Amino acid sequence: MQDHAPRDRLATHEVTNQPPAPEDRDLLADDLPLQEALQREAPDWVARRLTPLGREVGSRRTQALGEAANRHPPELRLFDRHGRRLDEVEYHPAYHELMHLAMDHGWHAVAWQEEGSGGHQAHVAALYLLTQAEPGFCCPVTMTHAAMPALRASPRVHAEWSPGLLAWDYDPRGLPAPRKSALTFGMAMTEKQGGSDVRANTTRAEAGEDGWRLTGHKWFCSAPMSDAFLTLARTDEGLGCFLVPRFAPDGGRNPIELQRLKDKCGNRANASAEIEYRGAWAEPVGEPGRGVATILSMVQQTRLDAATAPVGMMRQGLIEAWRHVQVRKAFGRRLAEQPLMRVLIADLALEVEAGVALVMRAARAFDGAARDDDHERALARLLPALAKYWHNKRAPGFLAEAMECLGGIGYVEETPLARLYREAPVNSIWEGSGNVICLDVLRVLGRHPEALEALRKELDEAKGASPVLDRALAELERQLGEPPEALEPRARWLTQRLAQCLQAALLLRQAPPEVGQTFCRTRLGETPAPVYGVLPADAPLASLLARLPD
Repeated sequence: MQDHAPRDRLATHEVTNQPPAPEDRDLLADDLPLQEALQREAPDWVARRLTPLGREVGSRRTQALGEAANRHPPELRLFDRHGRRLDEVEYHPAYHELMHLAMDHGWHAVAWQEEGSGGHQAHVAALYLLTQAEPGFCCPVTMTHAAMPALRASPRVHAEWSPGLLAWDYDPRGLPAPRKSALTFGMAMTEKQGGSDVRANTTRAEAGEDGWRLTGHKWFCSAPMSDAFLTLARTDEGLGCFLVPRFAPDGGRNPIELQRLKDKCGNRANASAEIEYRGAWAEPVGEPGRGVATILSMVQQTRLDAATAPVGMMRQGLIEAWRHVQVRKAFGRRLAEQPLMRVLIADLALEVEAGVALVMRAARAFDGAARDDDHERALARLLPALAKYWHNKRAPGFLAEAMECLGGIGYVEETPLARLYREAPVNSIWEGSGNVICLDVLRVLGRHPEALEALRKELDEAKGASPVLDRALAELERQLGEPPEALEPRARWLTQRLAQCLQAALLLRQAPPEVGQTFCRTRLGETPAPVYGVLPADAPLASLLARLPD
């Protein structure tokens, strides 16, 4: 006889012991450390303006857009069907929607439109939230934001280009800048023979009757569909900074040829290209021969964003792990009830709290510098480098731990942890790799002693609150007294220690006591743990975990 058993008898087992499907979430309302930092560091308007963004970024719709933009990377179109050069990159519609989310609401412009009154804090907090939708698309948002200081180096360039930068809109059309409703900006600085050693660049700028013309190759140009690029080129007076538009003044395509798109480990939603300037029209920005100084005013901004993005990714990884272990059962009880898992999650939460505190303090320094506050200006020279180095060194191990909390499912693409893990190294490499950043810290300390004095004042405010921090600061001062030739081999230790001591000081002064004290004991003690999930036996786990969303 033929078996007519119901289909459900042949189906696989019922899915149990798994977290429910993701729901709409409010990433600002769920984030107690960020809320506290905004109350502490920023004017009231910043939190009010961020409120709808927190809901939008946490929605299922926006999270799906992030997944789609990552799953469908941009494609290079060099020629049309008739053989004419296009040099265009096509993006998935999800990428464009995410760009609208950021730029239609002015998050690329807020730092300059509210400069000195919380604008930088608003930008950094928004980037932290936007990163939790998809980190890759944040690259052109960051570069557009960061281009403003370089544009200001030339009044005529600033007058021509800044209105398009400040526009609350996203216009992806390939048109000359005067015909667009809003503009995006990119950067093309490094070359294959030099990398971070930009003084080895060979791209040449030649002055002609109709302006400057650039010839040469650039090894990395992210967001190659931007409307203009800040770039370095060699002149008779040395390296100069130039603005290279996609379209020449006559309305024709500027001869900027895209050679290939980089097949990157992560950062998939964002296109990064090798490009060739073939006599591309350009206009100088800043003083002749002072191109490195001019473009570093842009890099200083991108470095703060590169310090913020890993904190956003760590926050997203933490919440994914926490959501999973609150439901998943093993060995007779929920993972969130098991001692080792509680220690690990609490330790990860500490790291995120410290990261949020540091980037928001750095953003406040940028706003203070805009108000001509000497103390804040001095801090703004140093804090982005400290935060960029240390947050990016912590992120890969952090996200590996978060992935491990989910077990095998954390290693597959259906969860965001796999793409976060691939993304984790990028902000450490771009805008100056670890060693370059540490050497830059030494340069700042040597050339700008006021930066170290400003940092000392911040640290002094926490003296006496923790004997562990006091001992760490004493050792730090001893090391800082060494001659420069002894400091360079120790530059990584010094940068790490400065960052962690400032994180500790901020948490001791601003966070609940259990947060600051536990951070000091685990990060600044005599034998700090090399991995996450190692806390003292008497660590206040319940208090630390209570700061996470239900």
